Amino acid sequence: MNDLKTLAKDLRTEFPRSPRETLAGYVVASRALDKCRAVLAETNGEYHFGCPLDNTFFNFSGISSDSFKEFVASGADDAAVAAWITEKSQIKNTREIIAWNNEMRSKRPVDMPIELQEFLEGYIPQFIPEGKIVRVWFDVYDMEEGRL
Repeated sequence: MNDLKTLAKDLRTEFPRSPRETLAGYVVASRALDKCRAVLAETNGEYHFGCPLDNTFFNFSGISSDSFKEFVASGADDAAVAAWITEKSQIKNTREIIAWNNEMRSKRPVDMPIELQEFLEGYIPQFIPEGKIVRVWFDVYDMEEGRL
């Protein structure tokens, strides 16, 4: 195992990975891992672990955020976390994971629960550069963090 502090990003000065990036075959998982490590290392800045985005991954996989956090706290690197996710996930069918990934990649704000739509209604004009068009939920993160 590694020292958690060497693995943790400083989210006060850099961004977590895009929700589009996969870990153990799942979108969102690598971003959740970056935020989890940063929370544990107290370098999370304004980022929160266990947010609605993270919970989409936890709910789908059947992994609890608490057990994920406990394993990440051991200093596991990305490969070890990926192996752990594969072992602990209740989803064993690759096609189910692919279908979920594609659903998440294409989820539009209108397809989201009204509470998240309401949140994004104020968040998008405040944090997304003027003239950028949010077509899918993941665009919000990638635009705000300069990847799009």
